[in-house]
Amino acid sequence: METFFDLVQQVQKPGLCHRCGGCVTFCTAVNFGALELDQDGKPRYGDMEKCIECGLCYCICPEIEEFEEETRRKVAWSAPNGRIIETSVVRSADTAVRERGTDGGVVTALLLHLFDNGRIDGAIVTKPAGPFMRRPSLAVTREEIEDAAGFYFDTSHGMKHLSDRYVTYSSIEEFAPMMKKGLRRVALVGTPCQIKAYRRMEVLGIVPSDSIQYCLGLFCSGNFTFDPESRKKLADTHGFAWDNVKKINIKDSLLIHLDNGEIRSIALEDLEFMKRVACRYCPDYSAEFADISFGGIGAPEGWTTVITRTPLGRAVLADARGNAVEELDQRQNPGYASGALAEMREAADKKKKAARDNRKELGKKPVNIKG
Repeated sequence: METFFDLVQQVQKPGLCHRCGGCVTFCTAVNFGALELDQDGKPRYGDMEKCIECGLCYCICPEIEEFEEETRRKVAWSAPNGRIIETSVVRSADTAVRERGTDGGVVTALLLHLFDNGRIDGAIVTKPAGPFMRRPSLAVTREEIEDAAGFYFDTSHGMKHLSDRYVTYSSIEEFAPMMKKGLRRVALVGTPCQIKAYRRMEVLGIVPSDSIQYCLGLFCSGNFTFDPESRKKLADTHGFAWDNVKKINIKDSLLIHLDNGEIRSIALEDLEFMKRVACRYCPDYSAEFADISFGGIGAPEGWTTVITRTPLGRAVLADARGNAVEELDQRQNPGYASGALAEMREAADKKKKAARDNRKELGKKPVNIKG
């Protein structure tokens, strides 16, 4: 039976670990306590003597193929970009949410809608942890959900202990406090690797997957680590000062919003030096295993491209239409949805090709990743 030791050899050492937290989350939830995250968010043995070598941490990892077919069947996945029921371009109906949120603030709007209607008791998100920094959080009040709105990166100095794990949207390591609070109806907002790790738990029927009711996935070009050296290089190259940055957003490029209203657009290819190593091998751009996927690509400024993938996801969006969210008027652009879908597919195909090409450079592949 494969164990965490094998994960280290097959996934961590080649640079394939996404630091999604799945392996540690399960081990902590069942009180084994053998695994922990280091200060950079990388899984490691916390107490090797407590490891019972159950092998479940190995099966949960999104880089392992053992339960790939079962995971795909769980969500009725189909090539090339997962199951797609409907594509829409929408935004929050609340102007305050739009102003605070990313793109059209749709993720926040849907979370608030679910919370206000008693559908969820909380949500796994991220919240600010300092100037342009974020950290994983379990939001259990309306105010905490609102406070998590927006997409901001670390531009502060002297906070090494937070490290690069805090530039992701959320982390399933927040399953632990969810379990302690006894919450049974929680929405998970995460990147493709985090959503897939959860789906593996769901397929295996292990805790704490039964407490997650909704999976909201985010389009992901990669996780970029904004360390001081990288920030300086980016600012010097593109002629701006981080002190003047209001927020950052990623569509088909990195958008730097400045205090004076100016927006600097930086091609994603120019950010390769900042991308986390494992992201170069990830083929999933559009969160193919989520109930609903969200992203700015293909949508006008201030709007969000939304893809419903499961009947549950479609029901959530349908219930929120005309209430929490509003849809782009088809009279303005009758082909807006098909155009957004086409742009998503183009970005997804590009990421899949890059992942395949980068894996070839690894030489003998320790893990066989489809997609």
